[in-house]
Amino acid sequence: MKKVFLFLLLTVTVMTIGCKPKDHHATPVGDSFVVPEPADVVLYQVNPRVFAASNSFQAIINCLDSIEDLGVNMLWIMPIYPIGEEKSKNSPYSVRDYKAVAPEYGTIDDLRMLVESCHERGMGVILDWVANHTAWDNVWLKQHPDWYTHDSTGNIIFPPGTDWTDVADLNYDNKDMRAAMIDAMRFWVDSVGVDGFRCDVADQVPVDFWTECIDNLRAAAKPRNLIMLAEGANPDNFKAGFDLNYAWEFMGAIAQVMKNEAKVGKLISVDKHEYESLDRGKFKLRFTTNHDEATKASPVKLYGGPKASMAAFVATTMLHGGMLVYGSQEVGYPETINFFHYVPVNWNANPAMRDEYKKLIAIYNEHPALRSSGKVVPFDDDENNVLIVDRVLNNDNVLVLVNVRDAAHNVELPAMWAGKSVKNLFSGTEMQLGKHITMQPYQYLLLGNVNQ
Repeated sequence: MKKVFLFLLLTVTVMTIGCKPKDHHATPVGDSFVVPEPADVVLYQVNPRVFAASNSFQAIINCLDSIEDLGVNMLWIMPIYPIGEEKSKNSPYSVRDYKAVAPEYGTIDDLRMLVESCHERGMGVILDWVANHTAWDNVWLKQHPDWYTHDSTGNIIFPPGTDWTDVADLNYDNKDMRAAMIDAMRFWVDSVGVDGFRCDVADQVPVDFWTECIDNLRAAAKPRNLIMLAEGANPDNFKAGFDLNYAWEFMGAIAQVMKNEAKVGKLISVDKHEYESLDRGKFKLRFTTNHDEATKASPVKLYGGPKASMAAFVATTMLHGGMLVYGSQEVGYPETINFFHYVPVNWNANPAMRDEYKKLIAIYNEHPALRSSGKVVPFDDDENNVLIVDRVLNNDNVLVLVNVRDAAHNVELPAMWAGKSVKNLFSGTEMQLGKHITMQPYQYLLLGNVNQ
């Protein structure tokens, strides 16, 4: 029994040592924190259930220096509200009380300290918001059954077209429910100081509600800005006031390309399709994984190994910006993560991969051309195996090359780059380019002018 106890103690120690906090204490910063512009957001998704089995907010605080060190400037925290017990699947997306904190994560004061600690480090916080449905034991259902959708026999239903039997569908024809929903969201802006929301299944909620809601939230938050992210692909999300929505189509494309089920040109065509109808100042969130995708496969396994997963990340985020990192991918967690339960992650695993993410994010932050507002100039690879894109914004110019195959390929460089002396932005070394370049399996290059 002693041996078992010592093994468990050693395991917990190894998993948490990489998240030791610095010797300082967060203090309220008032209005000194400035929310990044949507084009500059580098989002880190926090699943509390990979940080600790209990008191997760404190465990996340202990990891903030490590998260900040990656170079991210915004945290998205998955739902932190009490979870429904009736018909429960233990999903954090089954909300029992919109104005409370789940005991497994800590207290509302712990959450306030987490937000303050993020602001102290120059990072914003957006909360996950579940507006489409509630738990069956949410107080709303008992007090206001008319706030929910009913079938022809008068029974409240779960969301149509889903298997989400643990939640009850809300009726957006009811004006009182809409007002209560906005009031609940304002609670977290006013009393905790969060910097916006990631809105779950936003496409299933009426656009006119989001317009009213976002206008109300932004007015209440002034002079602070808010970042609003829609989990959806409906272009009307942006008309309603969202800053970003999901690049689901691109995520599907990068998976196909990396599996050699599609040519690299598909990435260019999908990128064009996702952006061609967007107004200036609106952006797509690009990702190689998130909490939903990680339940199916880790990016290391989905894309064909550690090197392939990094190539996929570069092709996804450097092509047109909109960067998301799901907490655990930076340490190459190799297995699936079921966010309905606690899954321990070793934050000290694969330090070389974590350092690679850190360097890539630093390059992304240092070069505005790589972010969403930069111009995208693609070039053809005759064999369609290497992504070649020139990113341009004012005097900033970066050539992105990514070999998406597990074999070397020789490609012709764009004429304006051929023969130039350039800087490898990842290694910091200078290179003399010829007319062609050989890209090793899953190799990527981010090249800038020598004086950049």
